[in-house]
Amino acid sequence: MEKLKLFFEEHAFGVCSRLGEKLNFPIDSIRLFFIYASFITFGSPVIMYVSMAMMMKIRKYFRKMNNPVLFD
Repeated sequence: MEKLKLFFEEHAFGVCSRLGEKLNFPIDSIRLFFIYASFITFGSPVIMYVSMAMMMKIRKYFRKMNNPVLFD
């Protein structure tokens, strides 16, 4: 079980941790909410999770594009 947890923490997008930092809310509670909501609503929070991950990646890309590093 610990290997599975480490795998998801390494390969996840960081949406729950970012959301927890912004809202000052425990990250574990947010993760459990996504898991339980996915079971209850047959996976629709997964779409919300992926869209938030895409927004985070796009924002990171635009920030990097607006602030180029000389030796990248």
